[in-house]
Amino acid sequence: MAPRKIFGVNRNGGGSSTMTMEMPTYPEESKQTTQWTSTKANDTTPANLTTFDEANEGTLPSPTTANTTPVLQRWNHPRINIIRVLATFWDFMILGANDAAYGALIPYLETYYGIDYITISLVFLSPIVGYTASALTNNMIHNRFGQRGVAAIMSVSHLVAYIVIALHPPYPVLVVVFMLAGFGNGLGDSGWNAWIGDMANANEVLGFLHGMYGFGALLSPLIATSLITQAGWEWYQFYYFMIGASLIEVFFLTGAFWKATGEVYRAHAATLAAAHHDSPDGGSGTMTPVTDESPESGKTKSPWQQRFDPFHDAFIMNKPIRSSRKLKSTSSPSFLQKLNPLKKAPSTTAEAVNNRVTILSALFLLFYVGAEVSVGGWIVTFMLRVRSGTQFASGVVATGFWLGVTLGRFVLGFVTARCFPTEKHAVATYLVICIILQLLFWLIPSFNVSAVMVGLLGFFIAPFFPAAVVAMTKLLPKRLHVAAVGFAAAVGASGATVLPFAVGAIAQSKGVMVLQPIVLALLVVITFIWLLLPKLPKQRMS
Repeated sequence: MAPRKIFGVNRNGGGSSTMTMEMPTYPEESKQTTQWTSTKANDTTPANLTTFDEANEGTLPSPTTANTTPVLQRWNHPRINIIRVLATFWDFMILGANDAAYGALIPYLETYYGIDYITISLVFLSPIVGYTASALTNNMIHNRFGQRGVAAIMSVSHLVAYIVIALHPPYPVLVVVFMLAGFGNGLGDSGWNAWIGDMANANEVLGFLHGMYGFGALLSPLIATSLITQAGWEWYQFYYFMIGASLIEVFFLTGAFWKATGEVYRAHAATLAAAHHDSPDGGSGTMTPVTDESPESGKTKSPWQQRFDPFHDAFIMNKPIRSSRKLKSTSSPSFLQKLNPLKKAPSTTAEAVNNRVTILSALFLLFYVGAEVSVGGWIVTFMLRVRSGTQFASGVVATGFWLGVTLGRFVLGFVTARCFPTEKHAVATYLVICIILQLLFWLIPSFNVSAVMVGLLGFFIAPFFPAAVVAMTKLLPKRLHVAAVGFAAAVGASGATVLPFAVGAIAQSKGVMVLQPIVLALLVVITFIWLLLPKLPKQRMS
């Protein structure tokens, strides 16, 4: 086959410059040409032509466009994603260390500030305010500042919060500072989950992402307790380590996403909004093209499609991809919409929150996170008072639970992607196993059996959060991913604080043995919620 040139043309003397490249010619595509306009007007010099790798440095997923096969990003393609994924891993390790440190430091905070249990509980409750604020603003931050803004704001929020905490301020200031740390956590939780959740092999990559959260949560209490009990440090000196980690986060995370600006995000969002009207699935995000064998499927693309199709398969794969889909007619965005791409940003958040999939996913995360943190937070007390264990052995059981969570997130992401048709089948299976393990934990009054069941429960409950994020990215349009995941993460964070305290309030009058039936009931509830989700498309493997 002979090579051919694909090129565009400047129009009206002031149009956009174009890209020229040679590609093999396929007979069935001999009538088609592809044009990709550069973002710089009146610039036709070869030095300023845009390449795919340069345009894709914002790492936003390629839109599903006409006559193409959808191409998902991977953790290692484009190559900049390798650094960015590693940066998000570091960020999530800080998130885990931040959240798990509260429980280990509570006794020392009570002594240092001389306050009662009800007042100290504000340390757990205050991050909800930050998470809620992040859920309300993360879509706006993405639109105005892009992923660069998310990286910078969240890492600086962590750094400022940890510096203030290390200065051991008055307790009311401490509560406010924990809100700031929660705001940073919420931005990262929504932004990086939505981004990685839309990749190929998302279950595996999200498993590693949340596994790093578990790793940070596993290390943080051990380091804090060792420093205070063995080295004689004060509680606030633990945050010297957190300051160092957040300094690395500022430079590593912000540097990795430096080219992922608001302009990149808005341009991609505009393309997705156009594709939403063209997509046969209505922009559902399912990535399932509808084929059409009619003669119309081979027609040359219209000028509008050429103008708003910068990620054509020729520039993604360096070769034509022979597939066809039937298009619905559509019109170009209005002139006012082009001038003001942020105009509809607030409605995006409202649309995401009112979506049935978002609501179900948020409720699922609410009760799932509540069950997980309830077990992790109360297991030591339960093993001491109900199973008559020693303090050391009971503490080891708690460590075993979080170790199970960490390993489960690293391992079961691969199992989910390769052994089950969809995430819905996988999570339903894991939930049945968790209910059985919880029943054994409850009904067999043996310390050793309980310790094993708790570790296994942590292992099989681990992939629920990543699977819920992947389900949302499959069922919702891409333009709603950030807002929807942010809202669901904020609701899940409230479960991490409200439900464990509800367990504590009931346990205060009925005894800590109520942990068992409450956790079992939560597992049954999230099973019911999960089954209400719509049917999911098959696994997205690279």
